[in-house]
Amino acid sequence: GESTDFELLKHQLSDPDIKDAQIINWLHEFRASVAYLTKELEQLVSILLKLPWLRRSREVVEEYLGFLGNLVSAQTVHLRPCLRMIVSQFVPPRITIREDDVDISDSDDDDENLSENFDTCHRALQTVARYVPSTPQFLMPILVENFPFINKSERTLECYVHNLLRVTVYLPTLRLQILELIIEKLLKLDVSTPQQDIEDAEETANNSDSEEKSTEEGLFDMEEDEERKGNKVVSSRSERMAHPLAERLDILMTILFSYIKDVCHVDGKLDINNTKDLYRDLVSVFDKLILPTHASCHVQYFMFYICSFKLGLAEAFLDHLWKKLHDPNSPSVIRQTAGSYIGSFLARAKFIPVVTVKACLDLLVNWMHKYIDNQDTGANAYCDVALHGPFYSTCQAVFYTLIFRHKQLLDGNLRKGLSYLQSLNFERIVMCQLNPLKICIPSVVNLFAAITRKYQLVFCYTIIERNNRQFIPVVRSGAGGDLVQTCTNPLDSFFPFDPYMLKRSKKTIDPFYQFWEELSAEDLENLKKPIKRGTSEDEDDDFLKGETPQNDGVIGIAPNSYESNTRSPVSSVGSPPDCYVPYP
Repeated sequence: GESTDFELLKHQLSDPDIKDAQIINWLHEFRASVAYLTKELEQLVSILLKLPWLRRSREVVEEYLGFLGNLVSAQTVHLRPCLRMIVSQFVPPRITIREDDVDISDSDDDDENLSENFDTCHRALQTVARYVPSTPQFLMPILVENFPFINKSERTLECYVHNLLRVTVYLPTLRLQILELIIEKLLKLDVSTPQQDIEDAEETANNSDSEEKSTEEGLFDMEEDEERKGNKVVSSRSERMAHPLAERLDILMTILFSYIKDVCHVDGKLDINNTKDLYRDLVSVFDKLILPTHASCHVQYFMFYICSFKLGLAEAFLDHLWKKLHDPNSPSVIRQTAGSYIGSFLARAKFIPVVTVKACLDLLVNWMHKYIDNQDTGANAYCDVALHGPFYSTCQAVFYTLIFRHKQLLDGNLRKGLSYLQSLNFERIVMCQLNPLKICIPSVVNLFAAITRKYQLVFCYTIIERNNRQFIPVVRSGAGGDLVQTCTNPLDSFFPFDPYMLKRSKKTIDPFYQFWEELSAEDLENLKKPIKRGTSEDEDDDFLKGETPQNDGVIGIAPNSYESNTRSPVSSVGSPPDCYVPYP
């Protein structure tokens, strides 16, 4: 019952000015009597865990690591508090920042030792894991609850994610869960920053930049110096994102990309086994988190990046998406998203050769023809997104791929290329009762129509016009054009690999990325006129252009309608049906 000395001991240990020698002496004593530190002395243990051991001399650190090892091996009841204490050190110590005059107190000394402190934390965690094999299952919930809120400073998030990824190196059983945790947080950031917001913020920043250049200079220098002291992502003024959440996302994506690269490469060479294992983990995270999320802009690029290492991975990823797309037991929305991913990936990934593109087009187009065989005569043979979502998504993927890849497909041997494209029989797909041109995004439909017309593969304009006429009453309604906008994307589809906006991590993606080459005026002209083969269609064109100006308005109504289609070559209703596709 005599507690005076005990209280004195607790008071001494809680003293912030405690000397190194005292800490070492006490820890030495405790190590010897660790058997007595049972559940009843929880309070004393929590005081010991609060000791400022990290920022002390080497001797203190070594003694403390020894004490931790003894404590968890003798009294596993204290495992959770020990893990909590270690994980709480995964972020830099808090710095007081006042609004008006920025006061960065004692951050200089801390920042210099930051990476060293992190190394020590990881040593402590490894020590604990060595003594208690069940550490991983107790550690994971602690890592989840300690994850900093996404509005915390960039530095805090950066350090925490960096340290989480380091944990996966020596506790490989946790890798999948840790990747899942990080990607889930990145997704939250990503969907909170739509592309439009990022563009607007950049534009505003650029405008205000020119006015305030001189005053801002000093402020950013200071931030830059601060970041350079840690061994992490260094940011210069030009690389900072104007949108604060996009800035955080950019830093974290850069860390994730460099982690993927480091895991897959040993001594600068690609290690196949490591890469395959990481690919499997990333695909399962992709299935669980990314596929069901609508319209994320950047996070999905981790799949794009790892697939760029080896063609086999890209093909495995396409095969994985294809299985999802044609599996009738998958939810329709997942199948549609898988279709968007296939189209966007084939169009945008430079590392995918034409052979693979052809193989994928064959798969997709054959499936579409089979689908038409099954549906075109039945009771459901009409245009309805709810019934045929995956079919329309596949059509859009194929059209989109063709827009980006048609030059490569026809490169070298034009005759061979054309006969390949004719073998896909686009005419049947476009003409079928399900009417895919009505459902796909107008910009994709218009470019597809222009390209297929140029190579005389299929003539889409009659159908586009017929579809557009169905929009006419909507335009005349009181709501103006708004209602038309709602119809332009009935699939609610998006292209997951649309241009990447984040400045730092963009550098990793750009070398493998196929940018859209804006069509020059000459290309537009070429697309307007088909390859001449002595058919009378050209004369019809001029005649129709001259004689029926009232038809110009019909196409103009199509939202995003693209200039070359405002004059449709065969727009008179009574035009003979046999001039749809003048095959060579």
